[in-house]
Amino acid sequence: MSNVRKRRIVQREAKTIMVLPKKDDIIAKITASRGNNLHSVDSCGESYLVSMPTKFRKSIWVKRGNFVVISTIQEGNKVKGEIVHILDNENILYIYEQNLWPQRFLEDAEKLTRAFRRNVPVSSNKKHEMIDADMLPPSDSEVESEGEEYECDDESEEEIITYNPNLSDIRRL
Repeated sequence: MSNVRKRRIVQREAKTIMVLPKKDDIIAKITASRGNNLHSVDSCGESYLVSMPTKFRKSIWVKRGNFVVISTIQEGNKVKGEIVHILDNENILYIYEQNLWPQRFLEDAEKLTRAFRRNVPVSSNKKHEMIDADMLPPSDSEVESEGEEYECDDESEEEIITYNPNLSDIRRL
């Protein structure tokens, strides 16, 4: 299999598969790239190095502020984990909705929600009960009320007189 094909498969998997962290996995935020496929991550207030597996190298790039799922490595002195999955915005929201998102990064996940982007205050009880108006089709009552505004009686209108400078006389419409 060619390198390009492998890269496409890895990129497609990262975009389409929704991952939930397993029991031993940790969600961490990348704070810096240390080079040689090593990244510094922040998890629960402590910072340490994790390695990028060959599966993700040269196919998916991460930058400071991205979130990853890591599994810890017991035998490492400096490198204490390995990246298992790179989280995109949709996957972050999915984990947040499943109530598995860590409290430390709760503010970052809430910034991705639709309600936050629209500046709608969200109470903790009514998070998913509200459906935005732009997601619904127009109702019949809205169409009828719009039609009533534009209806007018022909009898009550006065004749409109228009003047066209190109014509010599005034015409009535």
